[in-house]
Amino acid sequence: MATGPKNRITDVAGLKVGNATDPALRSGVTVVLCDEPATAAVQVLGGAPGTRETDLLEPHNTVQTVDALVLSGGSAFGLDAASGVQAGLREMGRGFAVGPHRVPIVPAAILFDLMNGGDKGWGRYPPYRELGYTALLDAAADFETGSVGAGTGALTATFKGGLGTASSVLESGFTVGALVAVNALGSATIGETHHFWAAPFEEAGEFGGLGMPAPFPADARIPRTKMSRRPTGVENTTIAVIATDAVLTKAEAKRLAIAAHDGFARALWPAHTPLDGDLVFALATGRSGRAPAPEDFIDLCASAASTMARAIARGVHDATPMPGDLMPSWSAR
Repeated sequence: MATGPKNRITDVAGLKVGNATDPALRSGVTVVLCDEPATAAVQVLGGAPGTRETDLLEPHNTVQTVDALVLSGGSAFGLDAASGVQAGLREMGRGFAVGPHRVPIVPAAILFDLMNGGDKGWGRYPPYRELGYTALLDAAADFETGSVGAGTGALTATFKGGLGTASSVLESGFTVGALVAVNALGSATIGETHHFWAAPFEEAGEFGGLGMPAPFPADARIPRTKMSRRPTGVENTTIAVIATDAVLTKAEAKRLAIAAHDGFARALWPAHTPLDGDLVFALATGRSGRAPAPEDFIDLCASAASTMARAIARGVHDATPMPGDLMPSWSAR
């Protein structure tokens, strides 16, 4: 297995990513734009999710494909971002055909970043609809990571979080890509060290090349969470997209999303808590023109987990310092 040429989710043919960032707000929006409608699914394993249009992604429901996905800060206010993306797609003539009308299908998920020190005094209406529209127009094959888009104000228990991405090319020829906004209740690093839980899956030093700590810290198995520094502990949630160029059914896409959650468990300790809204969207663009054989689908699911773990570590690794940070960035060690 190797990384794609960009080591980004956009190595999956048919996808672009755009960010909109508001530094004063300490929040932002990230959009995954499908060149053509893509088969989609979702799996939610956190206990405190915030979502839009996720019910339609269940395999037994009618709509099979989506036009875009949205990851946003802002807690429930951030769900407005999908309306901005929908407006932009409508201007492009995109959407599910209903008689003479087209309805863009834009599922969304949010993370909680309201108490990260940013100015949330936005007045009557939150700014996320316009941020969503701006992020859509920014969509491209190359995009920034770290303290941008949905990762702008993200935090973990030990360091700043951020927007991360990674890709893998399998021996079967299929490509898998991950995109994630890391705002976990728990930690992506081991104990008090800078070593990442995802270290066994690292490719070419992409998040520092530190490997596993030796000796392994005696207290590493003690969960480090935001609860230990702030009694509310609600500023959480890791939201992600796993994508492939394979031809998948909606049910297979859901299985891919389920498998990608193993990457959360490999890269964050603890994960999937009652105070996280941990969620993975899955996209299958079908650009390879091939459906995986059963043995290849197993490899695809395994790669979904390892690629997601790498993307999570890269989100923390790529975060950059900003004035007034509540937590240090990993790079400022």
